[in-house]
Amino acid sequence: MESAALGQEPVSLGARRFRVLAAIGPMERVGIALVFLITLVALLVPLIAPHGPYETIGPAYQPPGHYGLLGTDEVGRDLFSRLLYGMRASWFSALAVVAAGALIGFAVGLLAGVRGGWVDTALMRITDAGLALPGPIIAIAVAVALGPSLVHTLIAVTVVWWPWYARIVRAEARAIVVRPHFDAARLAGAGGLRLAVRHVMPGALPAVVIAASVDLGYLILTLAGLSFLGLGAPPPAPELGAMAYQGLNALFSFPWIPLAPAVAVFVLAAAANMAGDGLRDLLEDV
Repeated sequence: MESAALGQEPVSLGARRFRVLAAIGPMERVGIALVFLITLVALLVPLIAPHGPYETIGPAYQPPGHYGLLGTDEVGRDLFSRLLYGMRASWFSALAVVAAGALIGFAVGLLAGVRGGWVDTALMRITDAGLALPGPIIAIAVAVALGPSLVHTLIAVTVVWWPWYARIVRAEARAIVVRPHFDAARLAGAGGLRLAVRHVMPGALPAVVIAASVDLGYLILTLAGLSFLGLGAPPPAPELGAMAYQGLNALFSFPWIPLAPAVAVFVLAAAANMAGDGLRDLLEDV
């Protein structure tokens, strides 16, 4: 009624969605498309890879051509197949750490923001202690203490990653609990769990999704770095960081062997960063 009186037509939902999507830049669209493509390829690796990750197909250090798209590695395995399996391991590992860190941080931040008082103080002191410690060094120490294993590496990185999400959620929650609709729900008799789930969680979730999408690229680099240092799954597991390290001896003679996994890490991290920027722009405009 009011908009019609002012001579303005109401904006349709379809037009609003189109305007939001149009605000995403071309590079961010490419990143989102790459993320979907990488996820699809990672799911279909057993069907796409011409050979198994541990299968020897010929002599060592064969150039691309007769022995596969990228040739063979230092023991005669198909480098292209191992690269696909390594990308799948890095991609799903980063997604697992993001999901676990965001889940733990969300629960801690939500509890601290909604309850307040000594609960908030205690949880935030623990969170601050985690943020004050040097994350990479703590992750390396935890991984070394637990032993070389992909699962242990994921645990080590998750230990240092969740405090960031806890701080984000706590800030969003404290901003929501002072709003009138939260006080009205509390006066109406809503319990603590209902207040957190129905009135705080929807407002804090977009901030966590944005942070997690941006973190994905950094996590890929972090996990590849730990694997490069020998803190991932033990050989001969196909991990991009470990593959790059194992091929360093052939850098000047057969440069594609260490460079192929390094380029794969770059592609994964770049695609994740571009997609994260696009998702951030999308959620901020919704």
